Amino acid sequence: MRYKTSKLIATVFGLGYAPIAPGTLGSLAGLALVIAVHSNLSLYITLFVLLFAAGVFTSAETEKAEGKKDPSFIIIDEFACIFAVFLFVPLSWPAVLTGFAIYRVIDITKIQPLRKLEKLSGGWAIMLDDLAAGIYANLALQALLYFGVI
Repeated sequence: MRYKTSKLIATVFGLGYAPIAPGTLGSLAGLALVIAVHSNLSLYITLFVLLFAAGVFTSAETEKAEGKKDPSFIIIDEFACIFAVFLFVPLSWPAVLTGFAIYRVIDITKIQPLRKLEKLSGGWAIMLDDLAAGIYANLALQALLYFGVI
């Protein structure tokens, strides 16, 4: 039973089984939640921490049960870590679209040292590279906003 619950959360209620771009869909679903709670900073941070912790645990359980390293249907990492992109960023449609695009490019290309984080084991490996991608995207977005590019 614990495995089924973990898999349900790790796949964001089955969204991870989408035939095309499950990680991007997970990010979009997370973005919808980001937009919904962004105006309440304490709720935003609390959800982020809880989702990240749940991601570490459920992705490790699911990966172990499936016998595959970071299977593509585990998307809790994209869902949770998009919160890092928009932390302390004023939301506007240009910021949302730009932040989302930067996050996906960084997450997909795994620029260094993100690839090294994948060498960790279990849920930490799955979650930390996406967290780092979110932090990188946040810094890039903050710079673009600061310099008035968006």
